[in-house]
Amino acid sequence: MEVQETRVQTDRVLTIPNILSMARLVGVPLFLWLILRPVFGGPNSDWWALLVLMLSGVSDYLDGKLARKWNQISRLGRLLDPAADRLYILSTLIGLTWREILPWWITAALLARELMLLVMVGILRRHGYPPPQVNFLGKAATFNLMYAFPLLLLSVQDGWPGTFGAIFGWAFAGWGTTLYWWAGILYVVQVRRLVRADATAD
Repeated sequence: MEVQETRVQTDRVLTIPNILSMARLVGVPLFLWLILRPVFGGPNSDWWALLVLMLSGVSDYLDGKLARKWNQISRLGRLLDPAADRLYILSTLIGLTWREILPWWITAALLARELMLLVMVGILRRHGYPPPQVNFLGKAATFNLMYAFPLLLLSVQDGWPGTFGAIFGWAFAGWGTTLYWWAGILYVVQVRRLVRADATAD
């Protein structure tokens, strides 16, 4: 992650990229409801949950690409996009862990990284720095996790879809978790340097 300001092109709220991000946010509780239906005695809706996850991944790609292409980068968009990513990751962690598809230690590792990031954001704000932007490494980590989760959900299906989902789902989950922590550690190093520079300047 980088503590740099991206030039804001517009203050408009109703842009196509922002609408896509808002739609992704609306999909978060829908996905969680679909994946947890069997837990509460409802019918299995895993395929519908997979569809919601796939659509969220497509919209995640499109909102950033269109914002840059159409010069519609906005302050709201800079908040909505990472918020939607984190909420999808959190809701998927809850759903897959509750269904015992994802082991608790992976969930704990990812949540601990998010907690560490929140602490670092608080330190930055106390020193007058803006919230961080997602860099390439952080995006790569999110990309891997967003592929891992639907594949792991697919892994509980019978036959070749389940085998395919298990093999590639765990591969993406391993890379995603590793990159997630790598990006977090680099971010801690960057925050530490900024705080030291402020202390030296004082």
